[in-house]
Amino acid sequence: MLFKLISLLHLDYTWMNVFRYITFRTIYAALTSLVLFFVLGDWAINKLRTKQMKQYIREDGPSSHFNKKGTPTMGGFFILAIVMASLMLWVTPNDFYIWLCAFVILSFGFIGFMDDYLKTVRKSSKGLSVLQKMGAQLAAALVVSLALYFHPAYDHHLYIPFFKNIKPDLGIWCIPLITLFIVWFSNAVNLTDGLDGLAIGPIVIAFLSYVVFSYVTSNKNAAAYLQIPYVAGCGEVTVLCGAVVGAGLGFLWYNAYPAEVFMGDVGSLPLGALLGTVAVITKQELTLVIVGGLFVVEALSVIFQVGYFKLTGGQRIFRMAPIHHHFELKGWPESKVTVRFWIIAIILALLSISTLKLR
Repeated sequence: MLFKLISLLHLDYTWMNVFRYITFRTIYAALTSLVLFFVLGDWAINKLRTKQMKQYIREDGPSSHFNKKGTPTMGGFFILAIVMASLMLWVTPNDFYIWLCAFVILSFGFIGFMDDYLKTVRKSSKGLSVLQKMGAQLAAALVVSLALYFHPAYDHHLYIPFFKNIKPDLGIWCIPLITLFIVWFSNAVNLTDGLDGLAIGPIVIAFLSYVVFSYVTSNKNAAAYLQIPYVAGCGEVTVLCGAVVGAGLGFLWYNAYPAEVFMGDVGSLPLGALLGTVAVITKQELTLVIVGGLFVVEALSVIFQVGYFKLTGGQRIFRMAPIHHHFELKGWPESKVTVRFWIIAIILALLSISTLKLR
């Protein structure tokens, strides 16, 4: 690892001290991911096209999506690979939180890969069953929650934005709540990934917000000044978030309307789970409800639509769920829906960052 090499050389070459700063390594982790995507992007898309990894289009979806059939999918695999490559260069190799995040990337990535593989290679299949997918996600998230619960430095309190003195001790309830929280955001991001660039834009914005959160949380003086929980050792998570931001921007270059490649479940499931994990590590779980409000609304729109449909015997709240399809069917062009959702995501991110002072 580059960071390991630098740590051995910085005493002999003092100019290398700059590489020890989290801010510097975060910037270069983002740039590394971005450059790798630009260098490998065309090759990756051609590889997916050669392997016949083509997008599955729902027959009951908007008719405007039928022309997307045949577009390469599973581009999320390269997002994960590039993030992992960037981490190998720029993070401390023995950091507990980084290993935990790497587990989330690999485990949820494998679940998403299997789902995409069944859809694209075995054409007769619609992917993993709901039971298989949810069971695997719950199992992976449970490993994360148990690892955090039994980690001696982990704080079991739940911190509430805007209120500095309200922090209930969850105790053992951390385990089921963290598990469900990670699985919720994994699927919420997956549901949002329905239009060109729609999911990856808010993902970049959310991880950019957590660059700020993880940095101030890992800094004892900044945490004390802002009256937020101090989490020793989570500074490397800042570098991780930077790597995801860079990879996300690189992917957006090819995923912007009209998309040359789609993320697939292999990208959306692990990125959503990773976002939830980062929020839990930095003790900014409820802040993620604001930062990722767009994902929350997308998931709730599906829940409300299905529930209302069953209760009323066939009536609907929205023209189609998730809610981005509702606006499509109202006549909004796909690109307009995407950009307006990005604007909402930026507003929510700014609001969430403001909670650092409003306590």
